[in-house]
Parts: sequence; structure tokens; C-alpha cells
Amino acid sequence: MASAQVRQRPALTNELARRLVDAATSAAEELGQPSTIAVVDESGHLNALARMDGAALLTIDIAQDKAYTAAGFGMPTDQWHDFIKDDQPLAMGAPTGIRRLIIFGGGLPIAVDGAVVGGIGVSGGHWSDDIKIAKAALAVLES
Repeated sequence: MASAQVRQRPALTNELARRLVDAATSAAEELGQPSTIAVVDESGHLNALARMDGAALLTIDIAQDKAYTAAGFGMPTDQWHDFIKDDQPLAMGAPTGIRRLIIFGGGLPIAVDGAVVGGIGVSGGHWSDDIKIAKAALAVLES
């Protein structure tokens, strides 16, 4: 039966993606940090993006890659450093050998009912502030 050979995965809607971007934008405004916010689906495809006035040009790609990394591995981007730091081959090869991999904070997986349905990436300030903004956006999932 062909249907037994087809996977079905939960995915976030564009409505949810835009709500997350809006919440992140509000959090970034409160911090006074012009940022770019990207939301990708479970396959890493861009679903929503906003570049705030004053956000640097490079933040566009960085935010998307943070979201992509978080969705692709199902873990926050800031956990990558500790994951690879004591494994010399991985530490040498992963950051340069895995296209779009980001190993500093600002990317979080978006999970609903235990399933990763996407990722959010924030870029615009220090990675620790980017994390705060991304976490503020994920609070939308609880409302």
C-alpha cells in the first residue's frame, strides 16, 4: 500500500509563523535591538521573515541559518558549541563543513506536542540577547 510508504509530519502554519515574528519583533523593540527574525518550517524552508529598520544586512542570512540549524537538528543553536568542543574532528569539520550550521545562540526549535514543526532564528545583537528575543516569541505557543 503506497500510503504506508509516505511520511506525514506536522508543520507550522504561516499564521503561526507570522505571530512568532510579530512577538519577536516586539521583544526586540523592547530591548532596543534592531533585528532580523526568521521562521522556517520543519524542513528548513523559510515561512516568515522580518528585518527591522536598522538591522544590519548580514542579519538576514544569519537569522535564517539559525532557524534552519534549530529546525534541522531539533536543538537550540547555542548548544552546538558544547556539543562539538571536546570532539576535535567534529569541532574542526562541523562549522566549516556543514553548510548553514550556526554554533552560537539565537536559533530555537519550534515544538508543538513534542514534534519539531520549525525553527526560529534571531540576529541583531549579542547571541545572548538574540536568545531572549527568540524565547519571548515562543511564548506565543503557550497562549
